[in-house]
Amino acid sequence: MAKRRQSQPDNVFEQLGFEPEEAINLRLRSGMMNALIAEIENRGLTQAQAARQLGVSQPRVSDLMRGKLHLFSIDTLVTLLSAAGLRVEMKVRRAA
Repeated sequence: MAKRRQSQPDNVFEQLGFEPEEAINLRLRSGMMNALIAEIENRGLTQAQAARQLGVSQPRVSDLMRGKLHLFSIDTLVTLLSAAGLRVEMKVRRAA
């Protein structure tokens, strides 16, 4: 029998009823998305300007700015953050 991963009570996605593994993925993606949105807003970029810098279409930036999390994978967000001049670091540790 597979052991169920321990729940993370501070993860809002888990509190919303997502399975622990999916909640972790959503939490990571939302954090990266929020960082990218903040960078675009802090620079005062229009969606068209952001699209050119990130190498995507303006509608894709619109999806980002509207928080359409389900449309962005971790890989895609890492690529977009890098294109924005941001560095993504990862830390892996043993679950409590």
